[in-house]
Amino acid sequence: MAEKVAKVGVKKQNGFLYFVDKRGNVARAKMVRGGKKKGRQKQQVVAKVGVKKAKGYLYFIDKKGDISRAKMARGR
Repeated sequence: MAEKVAKVGVKKQNGFLYFVDKRGNVARAKMVRGGKKKGRQKQQVVAKVGVKKAKGYLYFIDKKGDISRAKMARGR
């Protein structure tokens, strides 16, 4: 089960991958399709949030555009 960390309300556009970057901000990068491999895509910060990340959790953007986290299942 995931828990909400920060309310951001980011509106997602098609063709972009949204994620939480190293600094805890919401960022996006253009998705690369099949034959168009051009190397590393430039990322763009969408919202400056500054979430402090804790070890053992996976941080992601949920359906409502907010930052949520879920406990990682590692080593059983």
